[in-house]
Amino acid sequence: MPKITAPTIAAHRARTRESIMDAVDELIRSQGIDRVSMTDVANAAGITRTALYNYFPDKPALLLAFTEQVSAAFMERYKRELPSGVSAARRLSAFVRLQLEGIVAHPHPPAAELGASLGPDAYQALAAHVAPMQRLLTEILEDGTASGEFDRLPCERVASLTLSMVGSQRLPMVSGEVGLEETHALVTRFVLRALGVAAETLDTILPEKPPRTTLGED
Repeated sequence: MPKITAPTIAAHRARTRESIMDAVDELIRSQGIDRVSMTDVANAAGITRTALYNYFPDKPALLLAFTEQVSAAFMERYKRELPSGVSAARRLSAFVRLQLEGIVAHPHPPAAELGASLGPDAYQALAAHVAPMQRLLTEILEDGTASGEFDRLPCERVASLTLSMVGSQRLPMVSGEVGLEETHALVTRFVLRALGVAAETLDTILPEKPPRTTLGED
C-alpha cells in the first residue's frame, strides 16, 4: 500500500494528482508529446506505474486531464484579466496577448493537436474544452460589430481564423524566432485591420512598434 503523505486520503490523492500533472508538463516540454510514456510520467512523479493507472487508465486519459487543467486555468485568467468598460478592439488586443502569453508559459501542443495525435475520441473531448475560449472571443467580436467598431463579418468564423493565426505563431515563438511584443502587434494589427478598424485607432491601442530582432543578436 502506498505511503500516505498528507493528512487525509483525499488530500493525498490531490497532492499525487498535482505531481502527475507537473510531471506531464515537464515531460511534454523536454521530450515532446509522442515520446512521453506512462512509465516516464510515473518515474517523474515519484510513484509506481500501478499507482499512476489508479488515477488514469491510459495515456489519452492522462493527456486529456492535463489539457482540461491548462484550459481551465487559462479561462480563469481571462475572466480576471480581460479589461471591461473599454472598446471591443482593446478587449480583442488583450485577448490575443493572453493567448500568446499562454503559449510562452505552456509551450506544448495546443488542445487540437493533442487530440489529433491521440485519435478522434480524444479530439472531440478536447475540442469541448477549447469551445469556451472561442466563445469568449466570438462575444468580443459580436460586441464590436453591434457597436459599429467592426465591419459585419461572421463572428464565429472570424474567431476561428483569429485563433488559427495565434496558433500559427506557436513554433516561431517557442523557437525564439520572434518575440511576444512583436507577435502581439502583428496578430492584433492584422485582425483589427481585417475587421475595418482604422490605422489611426490601432496606433492608440498598440504600443510603438518594437525593434525587429534577429537570431544571433545579443
